[in-house]
Amino acid sequence: MAGSGGTDPGRTFPAVFERIAQWAYRRRWQALASWVLVLIAVTAAAQVVGASYRNDFSLPGTESQQALDHLQARAPVEAGATVQVVLAAPGGVEGQRPRVEPMLAQLGTLPHVVAVRSPYQTPGSISADGTIGYATVALDAPATDVPVEDVRRIIDTAQAVAADGLQVELGGDPVRGAEESEGGAAEGIGLLAALVILVLMFGSLLAASLPIIIAVFAVGSAIGLVALASHVATVADFTTPLMILVGLGVGIDYALLVFSRFRSELVGGAERAEAVRRALDTAGRTVFFAGLTVIIALLGLVVLGLGSLQGVAVAVAATVLVTMLAALTLLPALLAIFGNRIERSVRKRAARAGREAAGRDGAGWRRWSGAVQRRPVLAAVVPVVALVALSVPLADLRLGFADSGTDPAEATSRKAYDLLSAGFGPGFNGPLVIVVDGDDRATAAGQQAVTGVPGVAAVQPAGAGTILIFPDSAPQAEETSDLVKRLRDEVLPPVAASTGATFLVGGSTAAVVDFAGAVADRLPIFVAAVVGLSALLLLVVFRSVLIPVKAALLNLLSVAAAMGVVTLIFQEGLLGEQPGPVEAYVPVMIFAIVFGLSMDYEVFLLARMHEAWQKRPDPSAAITEGLATTGRVVTAAAAIMVVVFGAFLLSPDRMLRQFGLGLATAVLLDAVVIRCLLLPAIMQMLGKYAWWLPKPLARRLPEVALEHR
Repeated sequence: MAGSGGTDPGRTFPAVFERIAQWAYRRRWQALASWVLVLIAVTAAAQVVGASYRNDFSLPGTESQQALDHLQARAPVEAGATVQVVLAAPGGVEGQRPRVEPMLAQLGTLPHVVAVRSPYQTPGSISADGTIGYATVALDAPATDVPVEDVRRIIDTAQAVAADGLQVELGGDPVRGAEESEGGAAEGIGLLAALVILVLMFGSLLAASLPIIIAVFAVGSAIGLVALASHVATVADFTTPLMILVGLGVGIDYALLVFSRFRSELVGGAERAEAVRRALDTAGRTVFFAGLTVIIALLGLVVLGLGSLQGVAVAVAATVLVTMLAALTLLPALLAIFGNRIERSVRKRAARAGREAAGRDGAGWRRWSGAVQRRPVLAAVVPVVALVALSVPLADLRLGFADSGTDPAEATSRKAYDLLSAGFGPGFNGPLVIVVDGDDRATAAGQQAVTGVPGVAAVQPAGAGTILIFPDSAPQAEETSDLVKRLRDEVLPPVAASTGATFLVGGSTAAVVDFAGAVADRLPIFVAAVVGLSALLLLVVFRSVLIPVKAALLNLLSVAAAMGVVTLIFQEGLLGEQPGPVEAYVPVMIFAIVFGLSMDYEVFLLARMHEAWQKRPDPSAAITEGLATTGRVVTAAAAIMVVVFGAFLLSPDRMLRQFGLGLATAVLLDAVVIRCLLLPAIMQMLGKYAWWLPKPLARRLPEVALEHR
């Protein structure tokens, strides 16, 4: 273990951060101009070229994907997206025929429309009481490939005849995509709340603005880069708001850690240039390792091989990388440019409060640390029990994708969904498609086999070798997922054996079952890879065996508790949310992001403990000093993260609300419960063994000092 004096074997590596600080400080205008040019260039290019976001939920090898491939090869038109034009008339749909048929004819002339099936010419398209009917508009491409403006023309054309006792609503994936909000309000609210916290913390609007400026530059540049990359890679359409969500939180967080160290160095008497150098050579390296951990965790999602999720992971990892670079290069330049005003403000505040009070990141946190250290077992056991209790609902987690049934009540897609459920049954909104690779006799045998199966409301032939099954439960219901498994495992295999045909159960509901199953199957490998790599990084940085193990277990606990809260609210419908499955992307994304972000505070706090330990190998004193010097910054950074993430609970998008709640809850638990209680308690119980490293391993590990000056 490196000592506090003498020649530091890690000297070569830390010198990189010193050189970055010196370059950015001396060439401040060049650094700022470089970032301005990058932001303008990528934004302009993205505006000119446009984005090509598209979802890819394909999973080669799964049964639903095989069914879709067969259907596309057999009848390409039928494999395109469809829009349902739902008609509701208390006096009867038949009486509205003179108004509806010309509208349907007009729909047939619109771009991307290849066929329109009228409810008046298609048996079974009008409800038994005659008050609800639907027309099917077949498109020539998947929902993600149909331009939004063309979908909106379909919506406007259909709804133009709605009046005088006729209600017209539209459903289907293209309609849902066209209705999605562009966002903006949540991001603005999060930034405003973050600015308020920073002003209260630093007492200066200019100082408080710097972390937000860093975040805006980084997120803006990353969004432009990813928009350009979407033309050569598959990037999901929900990537941008997720990048903003993570980028704002991480950008403000990283800049705050560096700026806070700069401020404390000024108060300690350092000259401005020296304070910048020290801040980057300490907190800057912490940011580097913390950011590296987040990137590792996110790139771990790539190994899952789950279509659009790979593009999302790379895009968010790129956002974290750009944010980290901005904190290490743009922030020192801004501190040089505005340093005189900031320094006057910091020193004036320190003089007014008195030197002792100004450094009082201290007094309250030292008292708190002492209280925890006096009763470490109690301070560890009670929070662990509470976190485990919050994690219990995770055992019943059900993955899926939101459909129109969870859309806002005022959306036309939700109204269409509710009308179809009322007129034709809840399973009508998510029919299962059985594709038969065999002759007509096999298709007839398959249709007979599925008729009358528990959970099946109706069976309908849909062309050569295709059978439609309408469940008697909603698409998102657990009973529908069970029906898919029952058809595949019990009902259809005997028919396949007797006829020699192949029966593939597909459709959107079956695809959700397959996707959720793929996530569940690959999740253990992903978790093991992320935890293992992150622990290895901590092992190298802190040269300790127990610290990485402790960090991994506590971070897993905070993620589990956060996902338990998400399960309670969104799956079980607590606090008035529409009950439904948790989006299949959410758990893995939250795990990757939160596990990495948790390491931010872990590294930042332990780095200061390690710094104190290097100066005086007293475990208790190191814990107290580490918490006293970082407690205020960590809680402020966490508060900012919570308000930025929590602002996304205002989003109309269910998936973004789940992300916002999961991330905000995890950060809150991590900062308040784990960093303020569990970490100091466990470090106290471990004592000097917290920094233990076997000598054979110590000789082989590289020296990477985090606290060299």
